[in-house]
Amino acid sequence: MGQGKSQFTEEELQDYEDLTYFTKKEVLYAHQKFKALAPEKVGHNKNAKLPMAKILQYPELRVNPFRDRICKVFSSSNDGDCTFEDFLDMMSVFSEMAPKAVKAEHAFRIFDFDGDDMIGVSDLSEVIDRLCGTDQKLSDTERQQLVQNVLEEADLDDDGALSFAEFEHIIDKSSDFCQSFRIRL
Repeated sequence: MGQGKSQFTEEELQDYEDLTYFTKKEVLYAHQKFKALAPEKVGHNKNAKLPMAKILQYPELRVNPFRDRICKVFSSSNDGDCTFEDFLDMMSVFSEMAPKAVKAEHAFRIFDFDGDDMIGVSDLSEVIDRLCGTDQKLSDTERQQLVQNVLEEADLDDDGALSFAEFEHIIDKSSDFCQSFRIRL
């Protein structure tokens, strides 16, 4: 860090390193990326909070069908607006170094649209719609059949929704989950 113009003290950098899956150098790089989203706002204010619209300009979020949910899950104010610490948490969870269990917990929260700690029929329908996009819209019958197939495969207690444990069971069977649940810094 030495002679650089870091806005962070050595202690702050150490804390970020301890609390994330990043090195101090990666924390500083993340701050550069955050600052680039709104240089006029972040400038010399390390506590700046950027509106979700600015965060969504991050290239890999811009094309993600769950971009708004990702921002809301990581936003400390739950509205999608993010401080640098929110952004750093997000990037840390989406990094290669984050463990599968941490990624699974956040994926569950992203897919739990109604926030009831279960992934139910409406949540699964929303996930399917977002994954299909507007060009490949499924009919209601096709969507219902797909939701039913997911529940038949994963709803182990037959309650019509996926608990976190059931969701985690699916993730454990998915060999490429960690590779696909990633955003490059």
